[in-house]
Amino acid sequence: MNIAVITGASSGMGMEFAVQLDQCLGRTDEIWLLARRKEPLEKLADSLRIKARVIVIDLTDETALRQFEEVLAIQNPRITVLVNCAGVGSHKLFARQNKEEIDAMIQLNITALTRMTMLCLPYMKNGSKLIQVSSGAAFVPQGAFAVYAASKAYVYSLSRALSQELKGRGITVTAVCPGPVNTPFLAHAYEDMSGFGVLKKLTMAKTACVVKKAIEDCKIGKSVSICGLPVKLLYLSTQSVQNVMMKCNYSPPAS
Repeated sequence: MNIAVITGASSGMGMEFAVQLDQCLGRTDEIWLLARRKEPLEKLADSLRIKARVIVIDLTDETALRQFEEVLAIQNPRITVLVNCAGVGSHKLFARQNKEEIDAMIQLNITALTRMTMLCLPYMKNGSKLIQVSSGAAFVPQGAFAVYAASKAYVYSLSRALSQELKGRGITVTAVCPGPVNTPFLAHAYEDMSGFGVLKKLTMAKTACVVKKAIEDCKIGKSVSICGLPVKLLYLSTQSVQNVMMKCNYSPPAS
């Protein structure tokens, strides 16, 4: 059985990935939709062309992850696409954030994404695609967004490294690094939106455009997907030296 797995599928970019992949995936038997909220997942599943399986799960719950691991072992699918889209952010000075806010970002953006990648990789074969949703915030530290930006820098770095490690297995890894995207994430992160500057409003991207670009870049094997000129310029100005260093320092492990 060939499947696509999408986390954070109940809204925003995760939902958009499901909608667009539903129209372009071939030889896919099911799309597995993962998130905490059942109702929007079921509504999305009903709208898709490909059969969808709704999996209500808290990705920060280790017991739930072990149960998902058991489901994979029983079903033994071939995962053609994994989209790690679930994430959370809080725009607030570090000293004003409470433990729960910081823990939530670290657990979902870093730990859960890493665990999902580990759980799914054994079921990914030559030709499989791994899409990791990072952010343009990964490229530079951001005041009042310190933990979120750091968590996305982790996703970006992990994805670039995995892109090299998994190349020999024929698995493509793409880090999606958008700037501000018009999704429910923004309202949650900024609360009253007072911290959302004019420049960010002017450079805000449409969800459909970001996802369309990500899928196109993934298909051609690009390791980084960036939608929009402002974020592209930021990326080029901060990453050129790091790209050279990564290529020079990487040595494949002995087989």
